[in-house]
Amino acid sequence: MKNNTEKKESLIDILEQIDLLLGKENLTDNIRDTEDLKKYNLINNLTNKENLKSLHNLLNHLHPSDVADILEALPLERRLAVWELVKSENDGDILVEVSDVVRQTLIADMDNTELLAAAETLDTDEIADIAGDLPGDVLNDLLESLDVQNRERLESVLSYPDESVGALMDFDIATIRDDITLEVVLDYLRKIKKLPDHTDKLFVVDHSGSILGVLPLERIVVSQSDIKVKDVMSTDTVLFKPEDTAHEASNAFERYDLVTAPVVDHSKKLIGRLTVDAVMDYIREESETEKLSLVGLREEDMFSTIWKSVQNRWAWLAINLITALIASRVIGIFEGSIEKVVALAALMPIVAGIGGNSGNQTTTMIVRALALNQVTFSNIRLLLFKEIGVALLNGIIWGSVLGFFAYLLYGNTQLGYVMTAAMILNLILSAIMGVMIPLILNRLGKDPAVGSSVLITAMTDSGGFFIFLGLATLVLL
Repeated sequence: MKNNTEKKESLIDILEQIDLLLGKENLTDNIRDTEDLKKYNLINNLTNKENLKSLHNLLNHLHPSDVADILEALPLERRLAVWELVKSENDGDILVEVSDVVRQTLIADMDNTELLAAAETLDTDEIADIAGDLPGDVLNDLLESLDVQNRERLESVLSYPDESVGALMDFDIATIRDDITLEVVLDYLRKIKKLPDHTDKLFVVDHSGSILGVLPLERIVVSQSDIKVKDVMSTDTVLFKPEDTAHEASNAFERYDLVTAPVVDHSKKLIGRLTVDAVMDYIREESETEKLSLVGLREEDMFSTIWKSVQNRWAWLAINLITALIASRVIGIFEGSIEKVVALAALMPIVAGIGGNSGNQTTTMIVRALALNQVTFSNIRLLLFKEIGVALLNGIIWGSVLGFFAYLLYGNTQLGYVMTAAMILNLILSAIMGVMIPLILNRLGKDPAVGSSVLITAMTDSGGFFIFLGLATLVLL
């Protein structure tokens, strides 16, 4: 079994081989002047076919998720060349695995017939994953091609918000009654031959389909075969409703070490299940989204056009420009002080920079606490005072270091005191902003991670310059 590092290295090796095969210069170019053109074209075609055959063999035995990683790492032209080689065999599975932005480039390269054929190979929950990227006429044709049960299931999944349990659940479930023996259960399992993926328990239901409990597979193995299901099943079951948020479900899966869990309606009728792989996919996507959101970005194809990348990035750059102009005007207010004490120009970026770093540390902790539902109205004041205390202690320690450093450089004791005081005050400001900005965004119903880093940096830059230059003006001039 390959570990993560080995897998990463093998994918890098494959990417290098793909680059070599697709980018290999035509080895027959030097015969243009010495061979008949017809013979040249024949050799050229044979060479290209051999490269394509080697490339197809290279990709043929890869898992769809590995192919997806490779496609995401290739520029558009080469991505489509590789896609042309692999899409005829497991295109549906690959479309599910790739990121949304890359999926759109692949779908754009397929006609409606190919898309419909690819989607028809997928399970209902997998179709739901890519439905938003399918053309409307293809989705309609797909719905018409499904049987009544699967059509209703797909329409049900699509009716729920993206970040809900209903959007993540699948319908591949194994159910049993509570009045049968474990021997009957074993016979039933032998008859169906294959259990749904990630099955660690069977769902026990009554005659109307309402959930009664779950029967872990391990209990079937270790218990006497003549015991009835109701005597060994667990009734202390974690249940989800389709309206529950995926975030709450992911927390429950982590807290209770779940592999699968039943999804029920308001009358506790079993309608589907939630599996650990769906939850892990959600957590991974949320983690990637949060990293991008902290700097005001959305998901972006690494090899998208320049214009698309500009469209993705311009908004928060514009906000950053405005905040930078504000910071520059703060500096402008104290131009006279800087002219008289030139050392201020060299030292003020240090105060602002460390304040921004400290504020981002605080923001990251608060965003994480909000995600884990650890922040309540009753503990906000405690969190704020705690972060101010941390900032005060850090300010005293590092402010003293920087104050001493300023004294050594410029031989001015008062400048050292100003540096220390400015560092303390700016770190306190960064702590307050680091707590309040995510809380305010969350209170307004916004994602607290979106742009928090940009806003914190803006506040600590402007505030840091004002505090440092203001103190310097009062003390030194």
